[in-house]
Amino acid sequence: MITGRLAGLLFVFAVLALGIAAFWIFQPEPPEDRQKLQPVTFASLDGWDSDAMDQALSAFQVSCRRVLTFPAERSMGGSGMAGTAADWKPACEAAVALPPTDVEGARRFFQTWFRPARVQNNGDDIGLFTGYYEPVLNGSLTREGAFTTPLYAVPPHHISVDLGEFRTEWKGQRIVGRVEGNRFRPAESRKEIDAGALTGKATPLVWVDDPVDAFFLHIQGSGLVTFPDGSTRRVGFAATNGQRYYAVGKTLIDKGEVPSDQMSMQAIRAWMEKNQGQAQSLMEENPSYVFFRFLEGTAPVGSTGVGLTPGRSLAIDPKWIAYGIPLWLDLNVNPKDAASRRPTQLRRLVVAQDTGGAIRGIVRGDVYWGTGDDAASLAGAMKEYGRYYALLPRDLLARQAKESGN
Repeated sequence: MITGRLAGLLFVFAVLALGIAAFWIFQPEPPEDRQKLQPVTFASLDGWDSDAMDQALSAFQVSCRRVLTFPAERSMGGSGMAGTAADWKPACEAAVALPPTDVEGARRFFQTWFRPARVQNNGDDIGLFTGYYEPVLNGSLTREGAFTTPLYAVPPHHISVDLGEFRTEWKGQRIVGRVEGNRFRPAESRKEIDAGALTGKATPLVWVDDPVDAFFLHIQGSGLVTFPDGSTRRVGFAATNGQRYYAVGKTLIDKGEVPSDQMSMQAIRAWMEKNQGQAQSLMEENPSYVFFRFLEGTAPVGSTGVGLTPGRSLAIDPKWIAYGIPLWLDLNVNPKDAASRRPTQLRRLVVAQDTGGAIRGIVRGDVYWGTGDDAASLAGAMKEYGRYYALLPRDLLARQAKESGN
């Protein structure tokens, strides 16, 4: 028989359960991402008149040489916000024709050919901005001594599938996998690869002496390898295993190992050094794995195949932002999730020239800071909130405003 007290408790539990269920059932769905461009003036861009604009012009010229090879009708990509190559060719032709110029000459160029527009997602223009860099690793072309961690070339048995060839609504989406019998299966995960799944199936480009260095190289996408004879070679991103990227810092925050307001690349590395017996299992929580190729030239290469410029190249989400376009950064706002942190002021013109597994969203960026320890210090500690403005050809922005009725 159920006693009065027990019946009362059961009633309370039932009410609580119904309340929790109702809470989950009636929670509003987050709005679907929707990009909006709000035209503004150069005068409204804080810091515009004090930026070293000649550095940004040099980075833009690099992207323009690529744009000038495009057919006129080719979309610039992203969400379609940047029009076609035809919209950019006049400005790009003017840019590449410019000799090395001074700061004010560069500023006049951008003000002549472009107009700025605030990038928003459903009216919200604030997003997360982080940094990345090019690490320096010790390596060998053969497996010997301490050089036991491979940097693999793309496995020949991996197959990349463009899903847009099967359904139009999947345009722009790709998956990577392998064929087993008559089935197409996911490619090997980081855990499987580190356990030897690619031994005899993929070619190591280089062997490095530190698995943690290799792990961070996977995150950064390119690096400079120093060999025992003092020579160097640059390696860069070639492909991934198609597995979803997971930021292992989240695990350390969830377990209380590192406070969220102190999380950085340096904090993750320090934890791994202190807890060497657990470092491998932490790295394996990120199933994404990067394959490399040797690069020629004096700079790392971004996703578009052009050299990156320290402090002026930005990794973006190409689903929303077109490669090659200039963007004005304004990172001088209070963080959303850590009000006690003092925000870093960063106002400068950059160019969208790269992407990364963690760079997702309409307002999201990753600033490239260069090679080596100083760049690592800047990149690793960067976790700021701010906004950016797309610089679009003046005629294109006017046409878009007319078409939208604004």
